[in-house]
Amino acid sequence: MEAAGGNRMVNWDPTSENEENSKSFPLKWCFVSLSDVISHQKRLEASVYDIEAKQAMQLIKSSRYPLTKVGGKDGLAFTYVGARFKRIWVEKSDIPIFQPSSILDVKPDPDGYISHLTKINIEELRVKKGQILMTCSGTIGKVSYVSETLANKVFSHDLLRITCKETIDQGYLYTYLKSRIGNKILLANRYGAVITHIEPHHLAEVPVPNAPLHIKKKIHNRIVRSYELRDESNQLLDKAERLLMNELQLPAIQEFEAGAVRQVNVFAVKLSELEGRADASYHVPVVDAIVAHMKKYAAEVTTMSDPRISKSIVLAGVFKRTYVEEEYGYPFIGGKEITQLSPQTDKFLSKPIHKSRYEKELKVLENTILLTDRGTIGTVALVPKHWEGYAVSQNVLKLIPSSADIAGYLYIYLNSDYGKVLVRRQTYGSVVNMIDDKSLASVEVPILKSEEVQNKINDLALEANRKRYQAYELEQQALRIMDEEVIYVK
Repeated sequence: MEAAGGNRMVNWDPTSENEENSKSFPLKWCFVSLSDVISHQKRLEASVYDIEAKQAMQLIKSSRYPLTKVGGKDGLAFTYVGARFKRIWVEKSDIPIFQPSSILDVKPDPDGYISHLTKINIEELRVKKGQILMTCSGTIGKVSYVSETLANKVFSHDLLRITCKETIDQGYLYTYLKSRIGNKILLANRYGAVITHIEPHHLAEVPVPNAPLHIKKKIHNRIVRSYELRDESNQLLDKAERLLMNELQLPAIQEFEAGAVRQVNVFAVKLSELEGRADASYHVPVVDAIVAHMKKYAAEVTTMSDPRISKSIVLAGVFKRTYVEEEYGYPFIGGKEITQLSPQTDKFLSKPIHKSRYEKELKVLENTILLTDRGTIGTVALVPKHWEGYAVSQNVLKLIPSSADIAGYLYIYLNSDYGKVLVRRQTYGSVVNMIDDKSLASVEVPILKSEEVQNKINDLALEANRKRYQAYELEQQALRIMDEEVIYVK
């Protein structure tokens, strides 16, 4: 280029620009046979073929280790699904039933309760410790391992049960199916076409490298310990909630509702007590009875807006999302994912476009409390260390505790049956129920008379979250071993 003021000419090489673009946005490609094209009605669009699955299959076929199958006669496991049946729902029974989607939850709640009169062998629906569970319809291919938390729980029929022939293969096969390559192969048929439903016979076609025992053992032991830590964290949370209930002398919520307040359809409310709310759900007598009970047994009942309780409550604004490839974006999760140990997402918000909003409204840090504000209102999560940096949807409120000394206590309270009742009291809306930051700020919260008990509850919750972080780290170690010593090894 000549000196300033003279004629300017820039040497432009179009290939250099293409090379730069290819580095920023790498192409996804693979070879497709003519017979494959014909079997897909001669379609030439790339979207018809799962390119990544084809590449994954080629990678596995070149594995150092001999290949076997997941299922089938000579495979690593037996696989089956339960028989279809008509459920007889009841309000409460000793047979809680769980939906397949809840296998991803670190502490799942039942979908409801079924009667003993339901015409099905209930024992056949119970999952067994050491099994691998897989969603086979809807969002397919999600896997979990049955530890103490899920053992003997009743699940609906549309869940694939995988029982390994050898114990050492339980953690190994779970890790393979959860790995990026293994899951890609699982979700495509032998031709690389995307499938929408998984049947037991499909697993007889899924190849898996049969690694040496010492590698399988390393992976299996990490997965087993990871799930033991999840069980331990759940036990700590249950203990913390029992301490809270005992300190406030609160019975099970069903007993409280039956004993404290009769079920009524009509009740009177003083004009001075309306608080700007004319919806009956806000004024149901049971809520007043709960607050009165807490005032009797707590040192004080304040609200979430109290500066001793929270620094702020963040309600993100609605915005148009720009999604990009993983390496260029913030991992983005919604309310459905906050109950999982390691939220899996294929959505990544563009860093250049959303940086400002991310920093102000979407970014979460350890010990932030997340609470869903629409749909299933009141689902709560305490952000563990490995979630730091995630972008969380505008459909989730973010409560910033005043300090770590109260974060765990607030989580236990909000996640209790009584906390959920007081949160849901604040809901509004005629079509889609929701709450906002001001609604959450008005939720009552008790300060316990015993500071020692309150601190103990807080410490138990934080310790549970630390165990979940350790569980996450162990699973990630297992996945790295699978990648580095099995899948990508030459």
